Amino acid sequence: MSSVEWLDTIGLFLFFAGFVIGLGAVTVIDIHGFLGRKSSYWTEATTRTHKVTKPMIWAGIMLAIIGGMIFYREQSFAGIPLIHAVIALALILNGYFLSFKVSPFLLKREKEGLSGELLPASWQRKIMASLIVSDIGWWGGLLLLAIYLVIR
Repeated sequence: MSSVEWLDTIGLFLFFAGFVIGLGAVTVIDIHGFLGRKSSYWTEATTRTHKVTKPMIWAGIMLAIIGGMIFYREQSFAGIPLIHAVIALALILNGYFLSFKVSPFLLKREKEGLSGELLPASWQRKIMASLIVSDIGWWGGLLLLAIYLVIR
């Protein structure tokens, strides 16, 4: 293998690793959050679980970005590489909301002994919208990578 092929392989591996780690963590927390909409048990489980999934999601985003930058290094910044960049930005902004708005809210409730109570409807709506953005971004990004690899 030439050095270019090794670099492509490393970039694609990191890209895939980002999806495996990030999308895996998103799937776990989404399922918990969905179940927690109507269940105090799952609301509390979600509060606890997010402490593990949050850093995994950030690690996944960073690995996917680094991998994408390596993998797409010789491509024009158009088409699928550009869409991947836009998705990454959307996931970062969404992650900011979840990490710095939702997470402190959940941790505060936990400290107050309220982690088992259902979240207020306004928070549930915000979180559900955010989870939809996450799912569309992660699954859409993975689909676009598959399309890119097939047409390449």
